[in-house]
Amino acid sequence: MQPKGWHSRGYLPHFDSTETVQFVTFRLADSLPAHIAKALQDRDHVLPRLERELDAGLGACWLKRPDIASMVEDALIHFDGARYRLLGWCIMPNHVHVVIEIVDEHSLTGIVGSWKSFTAKRANSQIGRSGPFWHPDYFDRFMRDEGHLARTVVYAEHNPVKAGLVAEAFNWRWSSARFRKT
Repeated sequence: MQPKGWHSRGYLPHFDSTETVQFVTFRLADSLPAHIAKALQDRDHVLPRLERELDAGLGACWLKRPDIASMVEDALIHFDGARYRLLGWCIMPNHVHVVIEIVDEHSLTGIVGSWKSFTAKRANSQIGRSGPFWHPDYFDRFMRDEGHLARTVVYAEHNPVKAGLVAEAFNWRWSSARFRKT
């Protein structure tokens, strides 16, 4: 799939370009009640509220299960170095943050679609359920400079601390922070 540049698949604008560093957040299908998702859809500058709502841990939180979280992490790592460079990630109970640099002619849409399709099928099988696993859309933001990138990786890796799940980021099992412990 070729990169599309700026495009929209509904209400979220996306930027898809090669050799671009991107911050991506995707969430479970049931992570937000419909009325909150609708309110967020109709407003500009909703990221802080979206983050608060996701960190509240709503929905089934399938990613709390070690087998599911590990499988999602393995999927993220699988094409590291081939389709993208994985710069940081964090798998929360009901959403995932990833910072990647896209390489060659791969597209962000194709990469995220591949992650979500593969992991949804495998997770539904492991859980013994059917139906939507991931919310159909995702949030992305391209990194404007090295400072923006550094702040974003710290944000992603410290999300479990902010959500009150661990005291130190490196203690969260499903995050790149555990590899940065010094």
